[in-house]
Amino acid sequence: MEKDIEQIREQMNIVIAGHVDHGKSTIIGRLLADTNSLPKGKLEQVKKNCEVNSKPFEYAFLLDALKDEQSQGITIDSARVFFQTETRDYIIIDAPGHIEFLKNMVTGASRAESALLVIDANEGVRENSRRHGYMIAMLGIKKIAVLVNKMDLIDYDEKKYDKIVAEYTEFLTNIGITPETFIPVSGMKGDNIASLSKNMTWYSDRTVLKILDDFVKEKSLVNKPFRMPVQGIYKFTNYGDDRRIIAGVIETGKIQIGDEIVFYPSGKRSTIKSIEEFNAPKSTSAEAGKSIGFTLEEQIYIKRGEVAVKLSERKPKTTSRILASIFWMGKKAFIKDKEYHLKIGAVKVAVKLEKIEKIIDASDLNINIQKEQVERHDVAECILKLNRAIAFDLADEIATMSRFVIIDDYEIRGGGIIKDALSDKHAWVRNHVMLRNFKWEKSIIEPNRRSEKYNQKSALILLTGGKESDKKKIAKELEARLFEDGKIVYFLGIGNVLYGVDADIKTQKKDITINAKEHIRRLAEVSHILLDSGVILIVTAINLSQDDLEIIKAVVSPEKIKTIWVGDKVSTDIVFDNQIYENEKPKIVAEDIKKMLQEIGVIFKPW
Repeated sequence: MEKDIEQIREQMNIVIAGHVDHGKSTIIGRLLADTNSLPKGKLEQVKKNCEVNSKPFEYAFLLDALKDEQSQGITIDSARVFFQTETRDYIIIDAPGHIEFLKNMVTGASRAESALLVIDANEGVRENSRRHGYMIAMLGIKKIAVLVNKMDLIDYDEKKYDKIVAEYTEFLTNIGITPETFIPVSGMKGDNIASLSKNMTWYSDRTVLKILDDFVKEKSLVNKPFRMPVQGIYKFTNYGDDRRIIAGVIETGKIQIGDEIVFYPSGKRSTIKSIEEFNAPKSTSAEAGKSIGFTLEEQIYIKRGEVAVKLSERKPKTTSRILASIFWMGKKAFIKDKEYHLKIGAVKVAVKLEKIEKIIDASDLNINIQKEQVERHDVAECILKLNRAIAFDLADEIATMSRFVIIDDYEIRGGGIIKDALSDKHAWVRNHVMLRNFKWEKSIIEPNRRSEKYNQKSALILLTGGKESDKKKIAKELEARLFEDGKIVYFLGIGNVLYGVDADIKTQKKDITINAKEHIRRLAEVSHILLDSGVILIVTAINLSQDDLEIIKAVVSPEKIKTIWVGDKVSTDIVFDNQIYENEKPKIVAEDIKKMLQEIGVIFKPW
């Protein structure tokens, strides 16, 4: 019975932020001690260590001791600390700097619902106090309490406290935040943390613990449309177990067995057959906050990063161009024409800065519309161009489905929220593809079974170049070489499509540009069908551009495509994987391409 009660206790996630040395760690340590949430004997152990080392005890040491960092004297990484009151369980996320704060907030480690902002009563409002406030506003956290800490250092002066409250209230109001309350506290002395202070009789409102318990947990997450970013697809083969489990964390909404599910941006659909949870009883349903897996009635090929949505509910946005508010923290500026990576949910895509709409200094809210790059600590409203479409929701619809980070050189440099989905020139292609996937009649033979049977993976080898290049000779030599090895391979010249599938538009002259794009789309759709059958497909086409390649990638899974430019002179803007130079013999080139296919795992590589 006691176990059942523990299972139904409510949980709330809180982020605590503030300028360096304003006392966040001390307040966390005090919360742990005053709620009896420390491991047995930990408080006494830390006090004894301080005594042995002739150093005064500080409650901040409790947090450092839990993280095994007390000897270093500093907090070097973000921490997730657990404590509980009679009302609920808490996870409090200590964010010692901008990078760690955004990393926790955006990547989903915290999913914070509320925030404590800490300001040193002696130092007052600092730039980082404003920046953290702006970041919290930008990330859509509404339940906020401001703790004016170290009141003991100003002799509990009410007038100095009121001055800080007035200054910070004005700033928060300008960025659209109305805090639940301000609380004068001393983390070191314990004033107004768990009980009202006798040193501040002029303050008679709630303590920190009381305000936390008074925060109303958002219940509407379950009532919002179902969203689950796919974090992984797992297959079990032991003991005849043939389940393929699609795993992730439910961000919002709920599902049950029998619900029809659509995955975006691909548009593929199926029906939930079972719901799986690790080390838990079988269940027929699951809701927001749960880490789950589910199996499907009809197996479909989906990838990590797609978003599972219920067919009966509102669709997410899908595009490769977004309007975003970002907070930049990289030492090097965020600049145009450089490739970065954007991570949202479980998907990571290449991204470029297309346009800066405006830049806001988060410390004073001054607006600059003239800057050509985003500097460190700037808040900017930008248009970002992704290398492929992603699925998401806007910040005012489902906050967690709009939060992202920007990565450069494997480090998080910035983060923010998506404010709007902008049109891109390949939306018409994606609409065709989503409708095709939605209506697709699936074979009972799964792609993996074809790969096992044929001893190969399906792939599209795209040979392009100038009119006089040896594309076709190389393609036919490659086809013959792979065929002799027993591979399922097919050569398709674009002319085969132009005068067959495209015969209805080949002779139309009204709009050559539109016809050209439609030719490419149809070529890609034919390729998709052949790839679905498990073949290695070799296609030749003259002078394909990057825009042509993007159309093909919208139709065919990009990881299946290898693009090769044939010729010394590159006459288009296409980004290719390999280049074949003139005077290279087709047979030798075919052998080189075969080796490449072995290296990337398309065909078997002998030991």
